[in-house]
Amino acid sequence: MPIRLHTPMPSLEGATDWINGVPDPAEFIGNPVLVYFWALSCHVCHKNMSKLKSWRTSYGTKGLIFVSIHCPRMKSDVNFSKVKTAVAAYEIKEPCGIDNLHKIKRSFKNEIWPAYFLFDREGKLKRRVAGNAGLEMLESVMEKLFDK
Repeated sequence: MPIRLHTPMPSLEGATDWINGVPDPAEFIGNPVLVYFWALSCHVCHKNMSKLKSWRTSYGTKGLIFVSIHCPRMKSDVNFSKVKTAVAAYEIKEPCGIDNLHKIKRSFKNEIWPAYFLFDREGKLKRRVAGNAGLEMLESVMEKLFDK
């Protein structure tokens, strides 16, 4: 069962490596945070990357912090070089955890790719969405979060 609304953000510890630096939880204080899970072998994940890129511009400038977690779905997804190439190709600028041991996935109780976890300024889960239409469902929540 996935983590419930209003749950504090789980630990981001357990990544086997990080690309673009390690996130600093002190920076999360007072800022909303979007943690998203993706995989090289997930075609929906790839399709949604352009939307995330546009959100970096529209919501990142308003204080939204992004954290990317690459969590392999199959053996071929654990190739660090391929993940690093994909991070560059998708212009992922935020820290990207490599969760080859699925430790972060387990702390978020996540079983779906792609998955998006939006935490409010108090660090509590505001919304969790996944799959093909996940970002569309998240956008209205995002707009309300930044209207305040």
